[in-house]
Amino acid sequence: MEMPLHERIAADLRRRIASGELAVGDPVPSESQLGAQWNASRAPVRQALTSLRAEGMIGGGRGKPAVVRRHTLSQPFETFLSFSSWAAGLGHVPGQRTLEIARRPADADIADALQLDEGTPVVQLLRQRLIDGRPTMLERTTFVEPVGRLLFDFDCDSGSLYAYLGEQGVDMTVARHQIDAVAADAQDSELLEVELGAPLLRERRCASGMDGRPVEYSDDRYRPDMVSFSIENSQQAHPALLRDWRAS
Repeated sequence: MEMPLHERIAADLRRRIASGELAVGDPVPSESQLGAQWNASRAPVRQALTSLRAEGMIGGGRGKPAVVRRHTLSQPFETFLSFSSWAAGLGHVPGQRTLEIARRPADADIADALQLDEGTPVVQLLRQRLIDGRPTMLERTTFVEPVGRLLFDFDCDSGSLYAYLGEQGVDMTVARHQIDAVAADAQDSELLEVELGAPLLRERRCASGMDGRPVEYSDDRYRPDMVSFSIENSQQAHPALLRDWRAS
């Protein structure tokens, strides 16, 4: 399904800013220019510009032309959870191959992460994630069983499973992230097309609802030549974890 027009306009502007085509301080194309480029009315153009303002990528207003404020894409929480939304927001084509979905008893590590008794049924997914057709990340995700069983009625290769779960009323409001490096094991090597033992970036994430009860635990392994992470903070705001695309 094609992205809505305002999302396509915003994605193209993000791409132009991230690539340096629009540098920090440069004026952003006007509403009339964007409307002519996209054969669009003012409503989707303004919606696209509003999204970029909310992300802090552009600024200005009160009669002044909008200008580029920064190149880094600031991610809302939901797009960090969703690889698909993040990649599409950068103007790239996300892809995924679900290699396994299974209901099985939680081992000790998974049980500890999800605050369950060892042996409690959980639902586990193994997915290869792609950007523009290139293997980029290997995702090993475990859901508590009441949430995971919803995925048996969903085509996990059709789009963002987090968007689907949100539509089903699943609350994943809070997440804790741990970033480290690991050596590629045999499965990583095959599915990410890297040498056995090659360094990978690993993000381990535990997502919970507002009630504090864990819903999902994931071990995501990225090719570091394609993706990096950064922390952005200031005296006025809490640190934000950013996932960055490395064009190559």
